[in-house]
Amino acid sequence: MTKIHTCSGWCALVLMAGMNVAHGKPLAMVGPWEIHSVDPASNGVFFTRMQVAETLVEVDSQGNLQPGLASQWSHSEDGLQWRFTLRPGARFHDGSEVSAEQVAFALQQAWRKPSVMTSAPIASIEAHEGALLVTLTGPFAPLAAVLAHPSTQILAKGAYGAKGEVTQVIGSGPYRITRLQQPQRVETERFDGWQGPQPAISQVSYLTVGRAESRTLMAESGQADIAWGLDPVSIRRLQQAPRVSIVSVTLPRTIQLKLNGADPLLKDPAVRRALSLAIDRRGMAAALLRDPEMAATQLFPPTLGEWHQPGLTPLAYDVKAAQAALAAAGWLLGADGVLHKGEERFSLTLRTFPDRPELPLLATALQAQWKAVGVDLKVAVGNSSEIPAGHQDGSLQLGLYARNYALVPDPLVTLLGDLAPAGADWGVMNWHSQAMAQTLARLGKETLPAGEAAALRRDIATTLQQELPLLPIAWYRQSAAVSRGLKGFELDPQERSYRLDKLAWSAQ
Repeated sequence: MTKIHTCSGWCALVLMAGMNVAHGKPLAMVGPWEIHSVDPASNGVFFTRMQVAETLVEVDSQGNLQPGLASQWSHSEDGLQWRFTLRPGARFHDGSEVSAEQVAFALQQAWRKPSVMTSAPIASIEAHEGALLVTLTGPFAPLAAVLAHPSTQILAKGAYGAKGEVTQVIGSGPYRITRLQQPQRVETERFDGWQGPQPAISQVSYLTVGRAESRTLMAESGQADIAWGLDPVSIRRLQQAPRVSIVSVTLPRTIQLKLNGADPLLKDPAVRRALSLAIDRRGMAAALLRDPEMAATQLFPPTLGEWHQPGLTPLAYDVKAAQAALAAAGWLLGADGVLHKGEERFSLTLRTFPDRPELPLLATALQAQWKAVGVDLKVAVGNSSEIPAGHQDGSLQLGLYARNYALVPDPLVTLLGDLAPAGADWGVMNWHSQAMAQTLARLGKETLPAGEAAALRRDIATTLQQELPLLPIAWYRQSAAVSRGLKGFELDPQERSYRLDKLAWSAQ
C-alpha cells in the first residue's frame, strides 16, 4: 500500500480539550439558505458547515486534504484498493462508536443515491479489520477528495430509518443538534464527547431570513451576531454600523448562466458566443457587486490556481460584434425590436432564485443588456430547485446560479459530473464534447506528470471558452456581517465550515 496521509496533532488537541473554556452567551446567525432536507445527499453542506457532522477527509483553507474521521489513508499500487484508518475514540452524538462497520453503512447509503460518489468507479465499500476498505473497478486518483464532499458525511446508525433513509442528523462533530424546524431554524449545543478542544461558545442557532434587508437590520440591531448572504448595498451600509464589521473572502465559485444546448435558439455555438459578447460583465460587477475585479473573463476564477488560465483570451463585451454575429446566424431585427428568423422570435426565459441576493439583480441587468441586441429575455425568480427540475424535464432554457467548483476539494470531480455526456443539474445541458470527456477521464484515472496534467486542464478551459455551454458572469466574493463582540471569526475560502469552534466572546 502507498501511504497518502497520516493524522497529525490529534494527541495535542485531545490534551487541550476542556482547558479554560469560556462559556459565553449563545451565538445567533441568520442567512438566506433554507434547510430543505436532513439527507446529506440533498443538504449535507449545511450540517458540515454547522460542524454537526464530519466527513472521512477534511480540507484546509488552501484546498489540501487533511485527516477528518479518517486519521490516515493509503491505496494499493494498482490504485484499486483504498484503506482508511479511523480516528481512534471518535463518538457520535448519541454516544455510539464511530466504527468501521457504521462508516461503511453510512457510505453505502450515500453510494445508493445520485451523488458525487457515482463519479468514482466503486465496486464495494466494507469494513475490514477495523478499517474502511473501498474497492474500485478502475483507478480513480481523486477518491479521497470525493470522500471530503458533504454528501459523504458519516452519521450514526440511529440517523437512518428502516429503509436506509436519513430521518435525523446524528453526527460526530463539536456541535450536536438540539432543535430542528425545517426549513427555517436549527439550534445546536456543544458536544461534550468531542475529542478536540471544547468550543468556547456552547450554543449556536441559525435562522433562515429571506430578505437581505431584514438580515441587515438584524445585524445592525444586534439580533444576529453573524449575518450571511449580504447584497452589495447592505455591505456598504453595514460598513458604517458601529456594532458589526464586514469580513470578506474570495471563493472558488462562479456565477454562471446554464444554457440548454438542445434549444433551437441556443444550440448554435456562434449564437452562444454572440450572447456572451452582449454581456457587460465588468459593468455589472462594478454597479451591482461593487467589485469590478469579480467580472468573470473565463469560467474558472483565479482562486482555482491549477484550472484558471491567465493566457486564455478573455471574454469580451462588444455589442456591435454581437449584433453582427446574430445577423450572420440569420437573426434579423423586427419592428417590435426583437430578433426574428422567419416566424421564430428570439425570446428566452431565465430562471434564478433569491437565496443569493445578487442573482435577481444580475438577471435584470442581463435582461436589459440583451434587449439592446434584440433578445427578449423574461426573468423568473423562484425556488432554487426549479433549475434542476427544469434540467430533468427539459423545460429549462437558461438558469442563473453560483457554482462552487471546490465543494469537492479537487475541482476535477465536480467537472466529471458537470461536464458529463448526459449533463448535470448544475452543469451543462444537452451539450457534449467527446474529446473533453476523454481528457477528463485521463485526468481521473492516470497519475500524470505535472506538465502534461496542466496541458490537459488548459485544453478543457479552452474548449469551454470557445463552445460556451456555460456563460461565466462573475466570480464570487463572500461577505458576512460579524458582531464586534466576537473573537476569532474567519471565513472559510472552501465554504466547508463556519468554524464556530474557533469563536469566543470578548470580555465584557
